[in-house]
Amino acid sequence: MWVAFGVAAVFTVGTLVVFNRLVQLRNRAAGAWADIDVQLKKRHDLVGNLVEAVKGYAHHEKQVLEKVTAARTSAETARAKGVPGEAGSAEAALTGEMGKLFVLAEAYPDLKASEQFAQLHRALTEVENDLENARRYYNAVVRDLNTRIESIPDLIVARTFGFRAREFFSLDDRGEAAVPQVELTS
Repeated sequence: MWVAFGVAAVFTVGTLVVFNRLVQLRNRAAGAWADIDVQLKKRHDLVGNLVEAVKGYAHHEKQVLEKVTAARTSAETARAKGVPGEAGSAEAALTGEMGKLFVLAEAYPDLKASEQFAQLHRALTEVENDLENARRYYNAVVRDLNTRIESIPDLIVARTFGFRAREFFSLDDRGEAAVPQVELTS
């Protein structure tokens, strides 16, 4: 009888330890996604401000500005859904359109010399760096969570209590992760 009680106690304690570890990883992944969400919101706000700054200098470049604005709207919609795969694709499209915006800025020396444009570009570069760090942390936590969910004995507890693997936040093309560069000197 004591042996059965001991086995049951070890099983219960083991289950609790595994369950708590999975809860901790799930919550860390949710927190890491919230950090990405904040960085994406900052990025989208800066892109909007950047488009407005460029509008004053490049009146006849309406098509480029409209594409950046549409990509930003799409990225905001994907971010609001909270689905990492969709957000990654939308962010990749936004990054591509922002690159075109910075190329457009090259054609306008007054814009390049504008302090507002320079500040926005610096702020955007900072946000891009923060976003990359948040993306790496989130993906590391998701990797750990997904590994636990797929490994024994955690697999048994995960299935019993409904833990699900999370999706990684990645870009379609690693080259799209680079911050668009523009030389702001005349």
